[in-house]
Amino acid sequence: MRARSIMTLVAILLIGVAAKVAFFGAQPAEAVPSRTSLDIQQMHRSITNLPVQKFQDMTFVFAGD
Repeated sequence: MRARSIMTLVAILLIGVAAKVAFFGAQPAEAVPSRTSLDIQQMHRSITNLPVQKFQDMTFVFAGD
């Protein structure tokens, strides 16, 4: 009796999930074409006054014995 009710519950859940997928499937994304184009070289040339982070380079400093 218990196995039968579990099988019924699983069947109902499976039908519910299948109905959800069938009626409310994900909409495909649409690509919106852009009429503007980016000039990467001009963008690189126009960059000025970037912040500079100063740090102490300790790459080749070894602990003394």
